[in-house]
Amino acid sequence: MRNRRVLFLVEIAIFSALALLLDILPFLSFKLWAQGGSVSFAMVPVFIMAFRWGVKGGVATGLLLGIYQIFTGAYIMTPVQAILDYIVAFAVIGTAGVVAKPLWNAIKSKESRRLIGWIIVGCLIGSVLRFFGHFAAGIVFYGEFAPEGQPVWLYSLIYNGGYMLPAFILSSIVVCLLFIKRPKLLMH
Repeated sequence: MRNRRVLFLVEIAIFSALALLLDILPFLSFKLWAQGGSVSFAMVPVFIMAFRWGVKGGVATGLLLGIYQIFTGAYIMTPVQAILDYIVAFAVIGTAGVVAKPLWNAIKSKESRRLIGWIIVGCLIGSVLRFFGHFAAGIVFYGEFAPEGQPVWLYSLIYNGGYMLPAFILSSIVVCLLFIKRPKLLMH
């Protein structure tokens, strides 16, 4: 049991660091906006942990990624904005782990279509919840950047949706390809 816990903690550290690298390396991410937001592979390691270890592993990995983001030059206006935009938004990516058991069952029964379906559902859950964290922060803290006459909620929707939708699609494709080619990556 102790070895399993050590493995869990080591994987959280490694996968959260990998997620940060995938987000900050310029040839692996595409920055869209001045105040933050990029299309990158950063969510992939968090999804992997969520699918390997469930919600607990995913949320811990995402939380650590959010903390790393703060320490490596996050765009911070207030402490509450930092918590919402980085701590909460990245931690909730790990809720994708709610589909971990059906994913494992699809792998055990060698049902590729079910596996792909559960991966997409999990990635969608994590991505949508992350989007809501950024969307709320956008409404509360970034309203001054909205073009004159544009409702703040619409500005936040366009701004955050502009990078979150492609990031969700990219992450889903990569995770599907990974687990279809190497399903044993899910087992620990």
